[in-house]
Amino acid sequence: MSERGAAGPGPAAIQVSRIMRPDDANVAGNVHGGTILKMIEEAGAIISTRHCNSQAGEPCVAALARVERTDFLSPVCIGEVANVSAEITYTSRHSVEVQVNVMSENILTGAKKVTNKATLWYVPLSLKNVNKVLEVPPIQYTRKEQEDEGKKRYEEQKLDRLETKQRNGDLIFPVINPEPHTVGYSQSSLIHLVGPSDCTLLGFVHGGVTMKLMDEVAGIVAARHCKTNIVTASVDAINFHEKIKKGSVITISGRMTFTSNKSMEIEVFVDADPFVDEPRERYRAVSAFFTYVSLSKEGKPLPVPQLLTETEDEKRRFEEGKGRYLQTKAKRQAQMQQAARQ
Repeated sequence: MSERGAAGPGPAAIQVSRIMRPDDANVAGNVHGGTILKMIEEAGAIISTRHCNSQAGEPCVAALARVERTDFLSPVCIGEVANVSAEITYTSRHSVEVQVNVMSENILTGAKKVTNKATLWYVPLSLKNVNKVLEVPPIQYTRKEQEDEGKKRYEEQKLDRLETKQRNGDLIFPVINPEPHTVGYSQSSLIHLVGPSDCTLLGFVHGGVTMKLMDEVAGIVAARHCKTNIVTASVDAINFHEKIKKGSVITISGRMTFTSNKSMEIEVFVDADPFVDEPRERYRAVSAFFTYVSLSKEGKPLPVPQLLTETEDEKRRFEEGKGRYLQTKAKRQAQMQQAARQ
């Protein structure tokens, strides 16, 4: 890990680098999206925890609260080095915004390319009382506009987190003899016992561990639907609603919600059963939408089979997914037009 002086308002930015190994990749040799997400979260946790402990006070650990939409701009391959840089760009009274960029490097040729850009939000939790959220030391801004823009992003993500939590009551049930290309045919679940290696100093699951498991389940759903090689194209906002304690059994469930001609949206959520020390009812801990694309053996995009919706709920989720797809497409086109004018 290396450090460099921040070019913006925050403390010194950090960079975490790691060479990609065969066990990081899928059968096509592309690194799993979940592996990259885990590295992104680790970098964010380091810089935000360091910042939150930069002044005298209670020691704390920064816990991941939310990951904004993340696009996978280019695949990372086995043997390449993933360089993950993180920088704090905004602080509120109780949260930290971290901007993270991922660049892959071919160490044989020296060629580099940007593969990911992400925004993460963290909150500092006291080491003495994990339910106590501490105050965040403010950062210095070089321009008043930076603070205003950061405050606007903070308010937007806060509102979206609330709306997501309110609609988070769905469950996935098994379907007997489902037809191909239906929701029931590809839906998948994974059960995982949370161990010490999954957790922070506070005994709660690392956000990166959770995201890696979510990406794995989403990939299974996509592969079952397409029967081809698939890769993560993007991840919509990941919201961490509640902490997951060591010893809990978590169920990561995924189902397809929408397909376009070349992409598929998969809803993934994590439910926790904490039966060690503090028995309580199962609760929804994390939720997100993943977008995947289907690729040929040569790595070329393939058409995605149309999702066959059967129930009213499936049809409603399909239309909601279509709305998100069109909104993202319009936003991307606007950004391209703006870049062309500059």
